[in-house]
Amino acid sequence: MGKSDLPDGYAGLTFPWAEPPAEGEAVEVAEGVLWARLPLPMALDHVNVYFLREDDGWAMVDTGFDTKRTRAIVDRLRGGPLGGRPITRLLVTHHHPDHVGLAGWLQGEGAELLMTRTAWLMARMLTLDDQPLPPAETIEFCRRWGMDPDILAARATERPFNFADIVAPLPLGFTRLREGEEVTLGNRRWHVARGDGHAAEHAVLYEMGGDLVLGGDQLLPGISPNLGLYPTEANADPIGDWLAACDRLAPLARPDHLVLPGHKLPYRGLPKRMASLRQNHVTALDRLEAHLDVPRTGGACFAPLFKRRVEGALYGLAFFEAIAHLRHLHLTGRVTRTTRDDGVWLWQAV
Repeated sequence: MGKSDLPDGYAGLTFPWAEPPAEGEAVEVAEGVLWARLPLPMALDHVNVYFLREDDGWAMVDTGFDTKRTRAIVDRLRGGPLGGRPITRLLVTHHHPDHVGLAGWLQGEGAELLMTRTAWLMARMLTLDDQPLPPAETIEFCRRWGMDPDILAARATERPFNFADIVAPLPLGFTRLREGEEVTLGNRRWHVARGDGHAAEHAVLYEMGGDLVLGGDQLLPGISPNLGLYPTEANADPIGDWLAACDRLAPLARPDHLVLPGHKLPYRGLPKRMASLRQNHVTALDRLEAHLDVPRTGGACFAPLFKRRVEGALYGLAFFEAIAHLRHLHLTGRVTRTTRDDGVWLWQAV
């Protein structure tokens, strides 16, 4: 690949591999480092996982959902590209289910789990929080922010997304990753840095004396990860956290880095990507502020943020990301908030 005429999100990047590995197969991206993919049942239909050869087996990075299909694919990888050697350690970059889903299963087979403290606590809490219907505080949160009434009414009667449905139970115990420390993984030394915004205390690992970066979802090519505001922490500022993380991570980026991301293709050109990951949301905030020349609800703020029609399964992700941008504009004094007679919030540019 490596084309100069790639669209936004890819501009300035080069891609050493034009195609991903086939299901159940792996590609060696560096000496002793294998790249494989596991399927996801959604628009973003895959997650990347990596295996780093160690003296007594393999260290795995991220895991995919916990399904019969993904377990079977991992077993095929173990019997094939991994040469029958065990997975002895597991690094999970952040708490989202497509990255932590199989962790408990692998721990049950003896793997040591490495995560940041916040990521592990979030993952374990969410696997224990099994909800047959959305709780009242979630419904009220969505209503006040202006979710479409018909969509909200339907959601109120349906089983919500539950971690427990696609994440194996996590046993007690993990090895904590700390920002700023050095760890050994795959007989390589890594510096642990902290991302934020997409997931709290997201681990990003930079090889010391080498060119590899384990980027998770913090350093994706082509797309920006979802930055959502959720009732779990209703007063959070995911956009502010994201921008701060970009500023914190940008000085670590080198042009020769080979980034191994959680989705899409491995790439080089990280300094340019860091700049675009930040600028994507700066310009999105500007477009949203211009859109608020008249009072609008959160559910009426999709147009300036998303390039396609939002419907179906994508509605929830779009809604929570739109209100995260509204929240940041409000915190930074760029929009005002008033309350409609029905209690729904209205937002307007200052």
